[in-house]
Amino acid sequence: MNKKIVVVNAGPRKNRNTDTLLTEAAKGAASKGAEIIRFDLFRLEKYTGCISCFGCKREKNKGHCVCRDGLTPVLDAIREADGLIIGSPNYLSELTASFRALYERLIFQNLTYNMETPCCNQNEIPVLFIMTSNAPDTMYSGLVQNYQQTLSRFVGPTETLVCGDTLQLTDYSKTDWEWTMFDPQAKQQRHETVFPQEVQKAFAMGAALV
Repeated sequence: MNKKIVVVNAGPRKNRNTDTLLTEAAKGAASKGAEIIRFDLFRLEKYTGCISCFGCKREKNKGHCVCRDGLTPVLDAIREADGLIIGSPNYLSELTASFRALYERLIFQNLTYNMETPCCNQNEIPVLFIMTSNAPDTMYSGLVQNYQQTLSRFVGPTETLVCGDTLQLTDYSKTDWEWTMFDPQAKQQRHETVFPQEVQKAFAMGAALV
């Protein structure tokens, strides 16, 4: 039976940095025979982050978020998956609100508040966590490490891929404001030389997940 890998895109832009890396990671997993189940969070039905109802803390609901909305199929799929690939761009030194909504619900449903068994996840799976940013890759090492540790503890062993100093626009000269913080030529050059290497790395890491 083929392994099922859930791919979650927590970025809004099609065919840009996060989407591209996730697509390549999925191709890598598929090259090893995995079945890919993909969700784009910005295109789902309406949903929220954790509403602190504590329904998942009842014995009969252990490991299950009881809030029913657009994220329910995503959580259900991850619960039955053999691996998870999830990615988000960095917005204002954090990940997107869409990522955070899923992250809260994914982690909190497995948190028991019990010292002996703090996690009730019955299906530990490998995770590939991808983050993109227009800032340098090293700028958010603490943030990435925190997500890696929490995902490893409550979902499964987590590898990370951080792609920084990304190209945000195809043509910076077409903006209404002067984005003098960036060197468009340097951004373009990095996109043409370094980003393809990150794409290859995403493919390889997706394949290794299976």
